[in-house]
Amino acid sequence: MSQTIKALIVDDEPLAHKIIEAYAQDIPFLEIVGHCHLATEAYAFLAEMKVDLIFLDINMPKLKGIDFLRTLDSSPQVIITSAYQEYALEGFELQVTDYLLKPFGLPRFLKAIHAANVKILTEDTEKSVFLKVDKQHVQVNLEDIQYLESFGNYVKVWLEDTFLLTPRTLSSFEVELQTGFIRIHKSYIVHKPFISAIEGNMVSMKNNNVINIGKNYRSIVKDML
Repeated sequence: MSQTIKALIVDDEPLAHKIIEAYAQDIPFLEIVGHCHLATEAYAFLAEMKVDLIFLDINMPKLKGIDFLRTLDSSPQVIITSAYQEYALEGFELQVTDYLLKPFGLPRFLKAIHAANVKILTEDTEKSVFLKVDKQHVQVNLEDIQYLESFGNYVKVWLEDTFLLTPRTLSSFEVELQTGFIRIHKSYIVHKPFISAIEGNMVSMKNNNVINIGKNYRSIVKDML
């Protein structure tokens, strides 16, 4: 089963864009949504549109593809398309999906797209969690969770101005929730995108709630800063 993969091409060679676009026409679930001819242009594009995949050249003016990749806090799947094989090891250390050495044919391109599709589908299953609420199991997107609060034998999962009460321990969430979530108190796990400010031993959340940083967690918060 496949979903539409929205892809961005970042390459200073116009011919490379044409080749990838031509190959993409043979893949119904692959949609090229943008073209950037410099890595520096890609920042503005990604600020406006979320993509699932980037076709990224290495040797470009101003900013090399590898250096661009290092600057991204969280990146979509990346398939490097380069005439230089010496960057392959470095690319895989940065967890790229595949490394296509130019010139590459359609069969090799299809193999890379298959690998990207598998990873994207796997990621999608990890972007939500089922919470037992009363007699239901409610699916919640992780990106909507602002913070979690221990409440006796339950946990309050805060979503903007409301919360879901689920019979779980905070520690079980700590194991399940990884990237972007940080425990700042024995009773609280916060989601970093929803932190508006940190002052002293207090964390202000975007819903205007304020949470104390526990004594044993201050060094963790300091490392985050």
